[in-house]
Amino acid sequence: MEQLGYFGIALLMFLDNIFPPIPSEIIMPSAGYSVSQGQLLLTGVIIAGCIGSLIAAAILYWVGYKFNHDSIFRFVDRYGKYLFIKPNDVKKSLDWFEHYGHRIVFFGRMIPAVRSLISIPAGMSHMPFGKFMFYSSLGTIIWTTFLACMGFYFGENQELMQAIFSSVGYVIIAIVSVFCIWFLYRKFKHKA
Repeated sequence: MEQLGYFGIALLMFLDNIFPPIPSEIIMPSAGYSVSQGQLLLTGVIIAGCIGSLIAAAILYWVGYKFNHDSIFRFVDRYGKYLFIKPNDVKKSLDWFEHYGHRIVFFGRMIPAVRSLISIPAGMSHMPFGKFMFYSSLGTIIWTTFLACMGFYFGENQELMQAIFSSVGYVIIAIVSVFCIWFLYRKFKHKA
């Protein structure tokens, strides 16, 4: 990480969003660990990670905005295997977006795989770009800061980090589930 520097962190986080197999769950804790060793600054690591993620999110948003549904699925059918993206992953992100609305962009920035794909349906639905970037920025800042701090505080204790990451995964799923239930409740209450 010291050799990569801030630009390298931004580039890796950009690739994390474009190319899902490169996980931010490795990049940012590694960068946070470098901070604990005095090689980088925590704020610089967080800013670099956020910039890389948000540039990728904006690009994917514009892809969704400019290309229609069929074009995107044709591209994924043809080239998705090289990016480790399946048509079913794109369909799932579209379904999530249509079902839960704009706020899923915020939560989606903290969920692996969804983080990479949620920008496309946001663009396809012509979600206002400012609103998209606002929700993306909030989710990205929270997630990137959390991961960097994990590496900073617990980088030398790999078992503890794995336990925390698995717990956080359950917490995020629980939060998204509560949000979904609340959304459905409001929707059915409004219809009634």
